Amino acid sequence: MPANLPPKYFEAERHYKAASTTEEKVEALQAMLAVMPHHKGTDKLHADLRRKIAKLSEEAERKAATSRSSYYIRKEGAGQVVLLGLPNSGKSRLLCATTEALTEVADYPFTTLEPVVGMMKFENVQIQLVDMPAVTGHDSRIWINNVARNADLIAIVVDLGSDPAGQAEAILAELDGMGIVPAKGNIPAADFGVRPRKMVIVGNKYDLEGGKLNYQKLQQQYSDQLFSLKISAEKGLHMDEFKKKIFYALDIIRVHTKNPGQKADLSDPMAMKKGSTVKDAAEAVHKDFRHKLKYALVWGSGKFDGQRVSQTHVLQDNDIIELHI
Repeated sequence: MPANLPPKYFEAERHYKAASTTEEKVEALQAMLAVMPHHKGTDKLHADLRRKIAKLSEEAERKAATSRSSYYIRKEGAGQVVLLGLPNSGKSRLLCATTEALTEVADYPFTTLEPVVGMMKFENVQIQLVDMPAVTGHDSRIWINNVARNADLIAIVVDLGSDPAGQAEAILAELDGMGIVPAKGNIPAADFGVRPRKMVIVGNKYDLEGGKLNYQKLQQQYSDQLFSLKISAEKGLHMDEFKKKIFYALDIIRVHTKNPGQKADLSDPMAMKKGSTVKDAAEAVHKDFRHKLKYALVWGSGKFDGQRVSQTHVLQDNDIIELHI
């Protein structure tokens, strides 16, 4: 079956061949993968591109480990969420309220000089939060361009006590200047060098006087562009809702595996992108399973528990699968 690749694929391929850095190569490969149609004719090419991305990502991680000056944060958990905001927006307090990370929290600006990483637990998955230096801080542009550009989700944190819409506008303008733009729904193919990222606006300090009214104004201004949510990190308001909405904004599902005759371990699921199939899950378990898989049984999204399904069966959140090779 012919691949029938679109023009944007070959454009990204040219950038890949001309790339001089590992990061540029990964970006080009991801662009190729994003525009590639999914059918039997592209199965092998799809797998090859994913292997190249994985290999280059490992290479980038090794370089980062040997260089203190490297502006790179290794992804961990079910997804990487970058917290961006202006000075005193409450990013650091939010990180402390949702993870066990130790970071300085103060009322004066620019207390976060380098990214601070923490793991936020939501039900049975861990989500990585990265508290970035304030957008207007020294070296922040370098960090943002390297970390936020590749994050799974950007959370724009604004202070509801002080013109939150203006803060959001300033941050979005800064991101746009780096080629990082909001993506609607599934991340679309874009011009090379422009990186669409999923984004949400987090209205912090909802407990302050005027916070409720300012949040309503923020929603009105950005309702057609970005999803927004309200919290008070200091008072602990709506924090469970924050975790839940961040999880759903990542567009991921949890998939559990089990061996025949045994119960599934529901405490440690695989995190996969929405729309993933049984074939994708098999490859995530082991790269050889994709080709050796004969059939699978599914509990959850099937018509009945233990239904035998094909490799193209689309999985749902908290499905349990039993792979037979």
